[in-house]
Amino acid sequence: MVNHLYYFSVGVTMSEVVSFKVSREVKEKMLRYKGVVNWSEELRKFVEERLRELEARETFDEVLRELERASWSAPRGFSAASVREDRDRG
Repeated sequence: MVNHLYYFSVGVTMSEVVSFKVSREVKEKMLRYKGVVNWSEELRKFVEERLRELEARETFDEVLRELERASWSAPRGFSAASVREDRDRG
């Protein structure tokens, strides 16, 4: 049996519209709850959050690449000396 898909449009900004397909079953369920759920707002929030996550991951990966390329390092014994110094201060 072929499951028909319907377009469901979500406004992303005042001037842009994003459309995607959902199954008939999903569309019917969404329509059943349209008085309870603002689907445009829910989907907009989801997309915005997902984009923030992707951008954060991208930034994190860039920072890691920069750190891997960094040529600086702490002098030998620096970490142990720092820990001792902190312990001595109490």
